Amino acid sequence: MRREDGRPAPGDDVEAVLDELYALPPSDFVARREERAARARTERRAQDARRIHAARRPTLAGWAANLLRRSRPDEARRFLELGRALREAYATLDPGGLKELSAQRRRIVSEMSRQAAALAREAGHPLSDAVQRDVETTLRAVLADPEAAAVWEAGRVEGVLTPPSEFGAEAVAAAPPRPGPAPARTPRGDTAARKQDAAAERRRAEREERAARAREELRAAEERLRERRGAREAAAAALEEAGERERKAGERVAALEEQLAQARTERERARAGLGEARERDRAAAEDLAGAEREAAAAARSADKAERAERGEA
Repeated sequence: MRREDGRPAPGDDVEAVLDELYALPPSDFVARREERAARARTERRAQDARRIHAARRPTLAGWAANLLRRSRPDEARRFLELGRALREAYATLDPGGLKELSAQRRRIVSEMSRQAAALAREAGHPLSDAVQRDVETTLRAVLADPEAAAVWEAGRVEGVLTPPSEFGAEAVAAAPPRPGPAPARTPRGDTAARKQDAAAERRRAEREERAARAREELRAAEERLRERRGAREAAAAALEEAGERERKAGERVAALEEQLAQARTERERARAGLGEARERDRAAAEDLAGAEREAAAAARSADKAERAERGEA
């Protein structure tokens, strides 16, 4: 939404600022929040400044949950859809079905929390075991509680979100047995009773269909996570192999650079020796030329002396 002058409306500015803040690591949150609030006050947007200043710094677990939401948008969308299906299914399943669904749900949450920990580690903020457990608790709440799901979907988790006690292991233990078949009606059962039975049967069929759909979505989610885990393991292996090749190449480069340095040193020495040899050769050539001149002069003197001794002119 924009103003008539084409500038973004203040509310849009605030939402963008909040998105920016909750994408930051907790250590950077307060300084950036105060900077953005001060800017809003300078621009005379007092209400916006109050909203920005009221934003709470997320815990490390909250930041990791937000990071997972932003970094894995497709998986996050499927996770939210799974939560909606599970909330419907938990209202319809018997204790046996609840136990199976709870076990599958725990595997999904555990895998998602491992992804959040890996993303946090890659971002330079590794999670402790306690913080990763807080992330798991938050993800369980996202599956169980529509309000928690809305907070996570917005990417603005501040702390640990807690799932309701009626959605989980406690619900499995406390789930009452499903009612058995209704007692047979007397031959004089009226039309209204038959209509009620038919409506109840339709509702039961709808609930069972929703539960089956939730189980199928959960199985599909587990399969996607297994595929993602396999791809991540393959990527990690490729990364390790590439790192080893880079290390060996680095060693070869270092050895060649050392050989090159030695060769350059030897070349400089050879150049110095060549210069000295050239200087010696030049000096020897000059000495030879001088000696040749002296020898020629001596030969001429000797020849002249011989002619004089013979009385020749």
